[in-house]
Amino acid sequence: MTDVVMPQMGESIVEGTLTKWLKKPGERVERDEPLFEISTDKVDTEIPSPAAGTLSEVLVEEGKTVGINTVVARIAEADGAGPKAAASPKAPAVEPPPPQQAAPQFEGPAQETIQPTPQQAEDTAPQPAPAEPSGPLSPLVRKMARENNIDLSRVRGTGAGGRITKQDVEGYLAQQQAAPAPPARQAAPPAPPKQAPAPAAVPSTAAQPRTRIEPMSAMRAKIAEHMVLSKRTSAHVTTIHRVDMTKVARVRERQKADFQARYGFSLTYLPFIARAAVAALREYPLLNASIDGNNIVYHNDINIGIAVALENGLIVPVIRGADEKNVLGLQRSIVDLATRARSRQLKPDEVQGGTFSITNFGSFGSLVGTPIINQPQVAILGVGTVDKTPVVIDDAIGIRSICHVSLTFDHRLIDGALADQFMTKVKQVLENWSEEVL
Repeated sequence: MTDVVMPQMGESIVEGTLTKWLKKPGERVERDEPLFEISTDKVDTEIPSPAAGTLSEVLVEEGKTVGINTVVARIAEADGAGPKAAASPKAPAVEPPPPQQAAPQFEGPAQETIQPTPQQAEDTAPQPAPAEPSGPLSPLVRKMARENNIDLSRVRGTGAGGRITKQDVEGYLAQQQAAPAPPARQAAPPAPPKQAPAPAAVPSTAAQPRTRIEPMSAMRAKIAEHMVLSKRTSAHVTTIHRVDMTKVARVRERQKADFQARYGFSLTYLPFIARAAVAALREYPLLNASIDGNNIVYHNDINIGIAVALENGLIVPVIRGADEKNVLGLQRSIVDLATRARSRQLKPDEVQGGTFSITNFGSFGSLVGTPIINQPQVAILGVGTVDKTPVVIDDAIGIRSICHVSLTFDHRLIDGALADQFMTKVKQVLENWSEEVL
């Protein structure tokens, strides 16, 4: 028998919330196969099984927060005859009650035998349990199936070993939506033709629930807590600058095909922004600092956090030593951290230690935003979408690639003049771009 414990996800982590079991008691689990999901104040992740065998018992239910090293479950190993032998004699002892005791549920006239109609017999007939889909299922696939009421045994998996992927579920949904709707049953409507229009509409509308209540996920609760804490801690002020990204756009357009072919991922605008931010942070180190009481903590390292949108929230993994990376290195780090963040594979130290943050809401089409500071940092850069825009250049109208970049800063430490000097440096680097990326 192997104990499964709540792991310690970083030196400062003393507890974790078990948000979801990916296996049920009695199910087979392989070593290193995802067993359950946890959430801490630093990261959400899947925890793999420490051994192969059968999940014999679950000791901590979903949604409960427990300390590190708490035993949350036990696994009966495949080659261990002891647990199986102990489990087998207990199984016959728990038998269903005799039929004659379970049948009478009503007294008096309700005990009269009522023959079900053929339709009732069809509706109440026991349905065979759906076949278990092959291969482990990711939390995203399970959530999509639950929200769309999908029987996953009907979905054909195209992943490794027949595993069902997000694309398989989306394809199944598209097929269901494209299929013609089944003809309506003709048995019930004929009886009351005149009463159908007015009276039937009122109760059906009234019967529909107008609200739905569900608890916040552990990640969403932590995000809410951190956002309120940041607004309560820092004096937020935002300044917005318009940046001509035409030179950067030309470099990107000229080299993005070779970049993709050589390295296997796209060249975006974000590493150019990060590179410009690094240059500005070197010149104005106060924006790379933090506040500790009445003290200013200057950080020698420039560790840039990049906000990544997840299915159910937001996380800010950190590029450490960002000032030591060129555009290629920054793009590689951004892709790696974003990919592992969305697959819940980040380590706790990869979301800690940031000294400055960047959020790219322009990837969703937003022109401008006023982001909230990621504590204990004192500033965050917001990047809007890059659009071709008519602008006046030397009393003539030209088409330029324009981006609105915002800086939200903590006015306790940073004044408006310093914030605008920082933004002017970012703007100068981007508008006069000369660095090659290949």
